Amino acid sequence: MSSGQLTAVLIVAIVMFASVIRAIFGVSHHRRRLRRGRDEERLPPVRDEAETVRLREEVKMLKERLAVLERITVEKENSLAREIEQLRDEPRR
Repeated sequence: MSSGQLTAVLIVAIVMFASVIRAIFGVSHHRRRLRRGRDEERLPPVRDEAETVRLREEVKMLKERLAVLERITVEKENSLAREIEQLRDEPRR
């Protein structure tokens, strides 16, 4: 076996050995993430009432602005269509 092949075999053996140890002792990245996620779920959510109220007001304001923009857009489309029809109806010079 050449030294490159021997190195590859040693790396594979070390990784396999580490995987077996993890399996025996039940430690894995996935389980740690799950455990950490469960711990975070147990904590009560931190709420900043002032921030919540501010965000609700901002959403309300943005919805109102969106409604105005939609109305303006629809009005412009209708007025544009009327102007085009008026131009079609005018006699050509």
